[in-house]
Amino acid sequence: MRLYHRGAAFFKKMRVSKMSEKLNIRDHKRRLLAAKYELRRKLYKAFCKDPDLPSDMRDKHRYKLSKLPRNSSFARVRNRCISTGRPRSVYEFFRISRIVFRGLASRGPLMGIKKSSW
Repeated sequence: MRLYHRGAAFFKKMRVSKMSEKLNIRDHKRRLLAAKYELRRKLYKAFCKDPDLPSDMRDKHRYKLSKLPRNSSFARVRNRCISTGRPRSVYEFFRISRIVFRGLASRGPLMGIKKSSW
C-alpha cells in the first residue's frame, strides 16, 4: 500500500504551526504502525472469517486481533494537510487542503497550476 504520494519540496517556506506539526507526526506514527502490522492483521482477519475452521480456533485468532495496537488499523490513518494539519478536503496528490491549495495556486508556486479564466 502506498502511504505517501508526492514530495513537498515547494512547501519548505510555509509556516507550520506546532499543533498541525503534532497532528501530522501522530498521523505519521499511525501510518508506520499500520504498515508494520498490516500483514498480521490481514492474516488474523482471514482466519476469523473462515467458516471451515473450528470456532475455538477462530476465537483464538479474534483474540489475537483484539490484542494488536489500535493505531495499527488503517481505518485510523487520516490524510492531513502538511501545512495546516486540516483533516478534511485534502487533495491527495499535493497533500494540502483546498484552502491552502487555492492560496498557493493564486500566488503561483504550484507547478502547472494556474487560475482559470474565460
